[in-house]
Amino acid sequence: MIKLITDAQKSGARQEKACELLGLTARTIQRWIEADDMTDKRTSTIKRPPNRLTELEQQRIIKTVNSIEYGHLPPSKIVPKLLDKGVWIASESSFYRVMKSHKLLTHREKVKPNKKIKKPKALKATRVNEIYTWDITYLPTAIKGQFLYLYLVMDIYSRKIVGWQVYDTQLSTLAADLMVDICRREQVKPAQVTLHSDNGSPMKGATLLATLQELGIVPSFSRPSVSNDNPYSESLFKTLKYRPEYPEKAFEDIAIARKWVTAL
Repeated sequence: MIKLITDAQKSGARQEKACELLGLTARTIQRWIEADDMTDKRTSTIKRPPNRLTELEQQRIIKTVNSIEYGHLPPSKIVPKLLDKGVWIASESSFYRVMKSHKLLTHREKVKPNKKIKKPKALKATRVNEIYTWDITYLPTAIKGQFLYLYLVMDIYSRKIVGWQVYDTQLSTLAADLMVDICRREQVKPAQVTLHSDNGSPMKGATLLATLQELGIVPSFSRPSVSNDNPYSESLFKTLKYRPEYPEKAFEDIAIARKWVTAL
């Protein structure tokens, strides 16, 4: 360092400016010369800690965190597991430091990590003819094992039953016919209504989905394995079947069932 300043002075530079460029003062250089001390005492000097990891130790850490046994674990779990085996490589913080310098803090396994599935945005109606909910419920018949099926569509804002029908089977084509009739009667415009339902076969049938697309209705479905994602229809059916007017005996035929629903 002193030699650099001396050479600069020989080239015509002033000692004060030369010292300033090196982050030193002229007095510091003078003390070094008098004490014959050539150690760099600048505060900006990068000092390597005596207990720093060797290159071999760093490579051992990298090999460990990328192994099959530890590739899916963070250092907070790797270090204790190694200690249980009587093995010490480095501290947890040293593991993190080496992994950070080698960009190993991301997913290290060959298998892709599971994607977090976001909860869908909840539907909220602010006016009539904005969100409909629909479902199908069983109606018992006089013949054991045979049922009639009540298709029911409700506006969740006004709680109005915008459409219903009783059939002897569950088909997406029948649901499509019902939706066409509702849209005509309620004067529904394209992109005006969202139709929510569960994941039943009639709800996801190709005929119904194609019809909804033609009508400009947006389909919405319950999340898989979530039983309470269509609460309005479920609550409506419970209210329907617990009314005092609900028949104590099974419906004899489809005409009687339709007559009963009409009278509600």
